[in-house]
Amino acid sequence: MPSRLEIELTSQRPDGSWTWRAAGAKQPKGELDGSILPEGAAVGDVLRAEAEILIDGIEVLSVQAPKAARKEPETIQLIGSGREEPLVTTQLAPKGRGDRKRGDRRDRGDRGDRGDRGPRDRDRDRGGRGDRGDRGGRPGGDRARSDRPRAPRPDPVPERPRPKRLRPGRTHRSAVLAEVPAEQQAIAEQLLKGGLPAVRDAIAQQNQQAKAAGQPEVPAGQVLTMAEQLQPKLREAEWRDRAEAALAGMDELDLRDLRSVVVAGEGIARDESARTMQEELKAGLNRRVDAEMQLWVGDIEANLSAGRFVRALRLSSRPPKAGAPVPKELGERLAASVSEGLNERTNQELWAASLDALSVSPVRSQVTITSKPAEPTPELLEAVRRVADHLPEIATLFGVDPSEAKAARKRRPPRTQRPKPAASATPPRPGSRPAPGAQPAKDDAPTARAAAEPTAAEPTTDEPSGSADEQSEQVDGTVDDDA
Repeated sequence: MPSRLEIELTSQRPDGSWTWRAAGAKQPKGELDGSILPEGAAVGDVLRAEAEILIDGIEVLSVQAPKAARKEPETIQLIGSGREEPLVTTQLAPKGRGDRKRGDRRDRGDRGDRGDRGPRDRDRDRGGRGDRGDRGGRPGGDRARSDRPRAPRPDPVPERPRPKRLRPGRTHRSAVLAEVPAEQQAIAEQLLKGGLPAVRDAIAQQNQQAKAAGQPEVPAGQVLTMAEQLQPKLREAEWRDRAEAALAGMDELDLRDLRSVVVAGEGIARDESARTMQEELKAGLNRRVDAEMQLWVGDIEANLSAGRFVRALRLSSRPPKAGAPVPKELGERLAASVSEGLNERTNQELWAASLDALSVSPVRSQVTITSKPAEPTPELLEAVRRVADHLPEIATLFGVDPSEAKAARKRRPPRTQRPKPAASATPPRPGSRPAPGAQPAKDDAPTARAAAEPTAAEPTTDEPSGSADEQSEQVDGTVDDDA
């Protein structure tokens, strides 16, 4: 796509060509054909040009004269409709409201004592609003309550702020790009985007377009040679930008970004200043890893104390330092909490979330499960199949072959849909007329009440909603209380 820029004509050659440079700068510069210049062009004129920036240089496609300065201010002409109309219109409402006079309401005679009035006709038809009887359990109305005490929610655990991602500046990269000749600017930009593979792709795309237009192709070998010469300077400039940003945000930066800067500096930091920055980055990384390890252990202990063993399992599989083991006493405590929390009375959605977290936790070999739900749901059995090769003892307890794990992981987990409340389950009020075509609702209230009461096979905890992590957080505490 052509780019627009302002150029300044610097000289005219005998063959009719002109030389130019960017207005107010030394670079970029080049040549153009004099036939595309407007009439009266002279050396020193600043013109508007459309140019195409290619890998081997800049080609000016068209040149236009600059806009002349306006002497008079810009105005907007209001035409209007051409008719003479009043600026403000009013319309008064007629007096009174129909045939009834306002005095009729006040002159209503002796109405008597309102306390002696009997019930209204509509109240008599309904049987009175005072004694409405048992309205029954219904969806959307008064919810039926069971005699089971509701278990308390797990204690909240303070959330740590997310670490910041690395956002480097462009100081060193811009300085290197300013020193690169104009004909190599496009090569340098492609190197910064994707290295040598990006340069090869750009050459192939430009040669394909040139071949379709019947133009000569770009020599790929020469361009790649220039790219290989530019790459070391650009890589060092990019690393310096990243290193300065990492040193500025050392205490809040994500450890992944900090590690990537330290690893990249091993083959780039050659001069004294770069080696000093590399040593500071290494020391800061070691300090951050030690601090994050202490926070990691503290987070696992806090979640266990709050009864959130699923979140503790997930934290145990993501240590700040790769390969760092869970402390022995903390691992035994975590394994005991999981062994007690997973039993026949545990919510089956919590079972599925716990098995998924346990399959990648380093304490999975210490967990011993002795009981399971009486009637596992298909979703729970599918979750067991996905982790059967990591948890063969639990898979055997559920009657699942560990060899089914590979095929089960390729299948997408089923989505749990919440049942929609029935809109017609609300019983009609006494004395109201049923809708045309509606069936009598004399058995609706017992049916709704029976549907609201749990059966004997259901778990004793309330059904959670949301994702697996949210479900585990909601019912972690109820499992420990029931156990």
